[in-house]
Amino acid sequence: MADYKLGDIVKMKKTHPCGSDTWEIVRTGMDFRIKCNGCERQVLLPRKKFERAVKSIVEKK
Repeated sequence: MADYKLGDIVKMKKTHPCGSDTWEIVRTGMDFRIKCNGCERQVLLPRKKFERAVKSIVEKK
């Protein structure tokens, strides 16, 4: 289990419809709010779903 912090950039397994696959973590806790680096859209995901969808951490804060 990785340690995720605010501001970390993560690479997801699937690409967003805008074509980007990197996201910035905006909120942590029971749910994760992530922001797409391509189109700035924000998504709220439950922790379990988020951890399964992350491929790697691109940049640590």
